Amino acid sequence: MKILYRISFLLVASWLSIAPLGGCSQKSEAPLFQESNRKGGEADPPVKDVPDDILSTQRAFSNVSKKVTPSVVNISTVSRKKVIQPFFEANPFFEDFFGSPQTRQSKSLGSGFLISKDGYIVTNDHVVHDAESIQVKLSNDKMYDAKVVGGDQKTDIAVIKIDAADLPTAVLGDSDKLEVGQWAIAIGNPFGLDRTMTVGVISATGRSNMGIETYENFIQTDASINPGNSGGPLLNVYGEVVGINTAIVASGQGIGFAIPVNMAKPIFTQLIAKGSVSRGYIGVTIQLVTEELAKSFGLKEAKGALVNDVIKGSPADKAGVQQGDVIIGLNGREVKDPSHLQRLVAEAGIGKGVKISLFRDGKTLELSITLASAESAPKHRQKPERGGKHHDGEADLLGLIVENSDQGDGVVVIDTVRGGAAAESGIKRGDVIVSINRSKTANTAEYARILQQARRAGSLTILVRRGDASIYFALRIK
Repeated sequence: MKILYRISFLLVASWLSIAPLGGCSQKSEAPLFQESNRKGGEADPPVKDVPDDILSTQRAFSNVSKKVTPSVVNISTVSRKKVIQPFFEANPFFEDFFGSPQTRQSKSLGSGFLISKDGYIVTNDHVVHDAESIQVKLSNDKMYDAKVVGGDQKTDIAVIKIDAADLPTAVLGDSDKLEVGQWAIAIGNPFGLDRTMTVGVISATGRSNMGIETYENFIQTDASINPGNSGGPLLNVYGEVVGINTAIVASGQGIGFAIPVNMAKPIFTQLIAKGSVSRGYIGVTIQLVTEELAKSFGLKEAKGALVNDVIKGSPADKAGVQQGDVIIGLNGREVKDPSHLQRLVAEAGIGKGVKISLFRDGKTLELSITLASAESAPKHRQKPERGGKHHDGEADLLGLIVENSDQGDGVVVIDTVRGGAAAESGIKRGDVIVSINRSKTANTAEYARILQQARRAGSLTILVRRGDASIYFALRIK
């Protein structure tokens, strides 16, 4: 049908073009089209009075493009990926008959921006990770081979280098001063369409727990970001880089994420200096403070990071941090949740002294801690889960059947009642109950006595050890 439509259109068009030649001898004086007097023609533009603020905004966007685009680069990479043979490759004789597993060449595109006149470029780690070759194209269409200086998968930031001089560089802004509703401008290489500029607003700041990276503090924007924009700059109306475009919600429209430039600066500074990143470490394991846990600990709000274990000999241990403390601040900044604390500690710097605000037994106190390197943290060894045998005894008021631990450090949950308070909260067979309301449950007798005391309050906080991790649970009992 489409072909017939096109043919019929062409026939009509031909008839229309021929008809005047055969049926009319007079020439029309009317012009074929009207041209704007803004271009030298005679016709007025449809809109004469465009508001000054619209014209100034338009000029601002054009100025940003002219000034910043020269510092934005297009990155193309070539890597080799293993070709998966689902059935044959699993066979131990596969290589004897067919040789080593085959690989195929994979090409990808991304963006980046120059931060130095001698060719250092910031981009995303996923753009250049495992690349066999990297080529960079500048805005003047010159091509350069690039090498990876260093990459950090935990923040998805990388630095590459080209051999050149007197290059145009981007100017870094202050992402901490961003406010929702401010203009956001992205420049990059989406789908290979180089030097593409899109405009939107800052939709949100401080986005975390997205499951994208280990350390997250994303800027959310509706400025159009597509595959190929990764690693390119997110700009404000001054043309300053405020973020590094890194991810999108594939099923959504206008939902893109950028790494704040203030978070990125210490990362790419270390990558340039030594090719890797070192982070601060205090030596605690932490968990989210839920509404139930906040009430049980006497906190007014469900904020902060609950310390469920302190690593022996760590900076936190030496400073006096205790199991059950809630870390609510670091260097005067409020701690929102565990991921926020993790990021603040990582960014604080190795060997630096920090002030940590704690909530303990209804009181707030402050401790000084000197941060160590995360590389010095002991490697945890996963312990086998204990318990697991069935028991025909009677369950307690939490819906648990327990017995003494072989190590004498608590009671082991050997069975749970489906629908019981403990099972509903997430306690499982094999968990070791270490304390109830911060009172040690060294054996079944102590456990029973403390449980009866806590029963009067109607709610209790249970600390369990699961494998190598400690976890707090808040339960309500009737």
